[in-house]
Amino acid sequence: MHKHTAGFEYEVYESLSQLSPEDASLLVKARAVTESAYAPYSTFYVGAAALLENGEVVTGTNQENASFPAGICAERVALAAVSSLHPDIPIKTMAISYNGNGIPSDHPISPCGVCRQVLTEYEGRIGAPVRLVLGGLKGEIYIIPSASALLPLAFTSDELP
Repeated sequence: MHKHTAGFEYEVYESLSQLSPEDASLLVKARAVTESAYAPYSTFYVGAAALLENGEVVTGTNQENASFPAGICAERVALAAVSSLHPDIPIKTMAISYNGNGIPSDHPISPCGVCRQVLTEYEGRIGAPVRLVLGGLKGEIYIIPSASALLPLAFTSDELP
């Protein structure tokens, strides 16, 4: 028997003022776009802002549906838009924020399991990491160098014939 450890390193910032101007601007966009999320059932509004290698920013918000689980997360909305509109331009960084009705938005949240899988697939397809900037409307901010770090031992296309 052998034991292995899976883990990753990430940066923690106390506030928006400590981020680079590029990362701060992207997180501000993710925070702002939470206002256009459609989340009448959970009242948990999530926004994602993806900075592309060409400098363009594409945003996405969660879109719920009365027929659960037909909704889609903000990260996957942004990824679908990028893949459709800019299929050959990699995402450099994606910022993710949230505004929970009645819940303090004062700490980072990370993508759900499905979004982690989709982000990992995107990184493999495009051949480049996607940095993540995670933060609420205030409080600490995490920067993760590659989305795939959130999904160790991921199921990938390598397992398919």
